[in-house]
Amino acid sequence: MAIEGAAAAHGTVAPGSAGSPPLLVELVALAHRRLTSGLATALAEEDCTVDQWRVLRALADGGGRSMGELAQALLIPQASLSRLVDALADAGLVYRRQDDRDRRRITAHLSRQGGSRLSRLDALAAAHDRAVRAACGLPDPADPLARLAAL
Repeated sequence: MAIEGAAAAHGTVAPGSAGSPPLLVELVALAHRRLTSGLATALAEEDCTVDQWRVLRALADGGGRSMGELAQALLIPQASLSRLVDALADAGLVYRRQDDRDRRRITAHLSRQGGSRLSRLDALAAAHDRAVRAACGLPDPADPLARLAAL
């Protein structure tokens, strides 16, 4: 398997118990760790973390989202998400606004500066994605990885 070969090349042991092949869930977890690590390295060029980038992307539609909606969409605990949004707001990349219809509801929005930053971050992420797809022989975005994400 390609992941097992990659594990050997990196000096790590592929998942699975001795003598048995690794389970798909173990291979996906290993791939996730490696992909996220590579993406983190790429995004660090812009002094951004993967989770910060994910928050910016989630706000890119311009409609704004409540903290609960963001937490659910990004699978990030609400307390951790609040810290992420605080840091992004301090950097001027997002802002919070009281909902016009429900004054108790606060929504987060992408600022103009955040949109500009997101464009640069997306370019770095896209370059990383292309490199990974080329290395794995997966040039088509509608490949089996997309089907896995739909599970």
